[in-house]
Amino acid sequence: MSRVGNAPITVPSGVEIAIDGSNITVKGSKGELSRELPGGVTANLDEQTLTVVRPDDSKESRAFHGLSRSLVQNMIVGVSEGFVKELQIQGVGYRATAKGSNALELALGFSHPVNIEAPEGVEFEVPAQTQILVKGIDKQLVGQVAADIRKWRKPEPYKGKGIRYKDERVIRKAGKAAK
Repeated sequence: MSRVGNAPITVPSGVEIAIDGSNITVKGSKGELSRELPGGVTANLDEQTLTVVRPDDSKESRAFHGLSRSLVQNMIVGVSEGFVKELQIQGVGYRATAKGSNALELALGFSHPVNIEAPEGVEFEVPAQTQILVKGIDKQLVGQVAADIRKWRKPEPYKGKGIRYKDERVIRKAGKAAK
């Protein structure tokens, strides 16, 4: 029995849902997302409540039940509120510059600037030189873009320099011991 999969999803006002077999399309104020639910899982819409139903009790169906419910929940939250990942840059001379809402230029200690283009559906915002906000309606895409930016200069364990998520703790190592 899937506790996540059996939980009903309340649909906020202003969000329209269209179900066509295992295909689900969600429209809201921020945009539109559609996805095919895996493993024969279907969705039922009653007024303002959406439930995800699995076809049988096989191991594969049970595995896809909770996943499908989480994917649909993320789609609904994305089109109504959106998702944001915040990155922080630490290090002398490390900084970010916005080149419009869909491009970034990063100075990360290389001999050249790092230019990053946002895929469709993702926007960048740079409120400070050491802060990057990745915004979008697709949770997976926002997380992947943030991870790709972080990959350019991961936080190193001795001084903590690099790009990190907002609440990320970097475990620091002691340097060389003096003789």
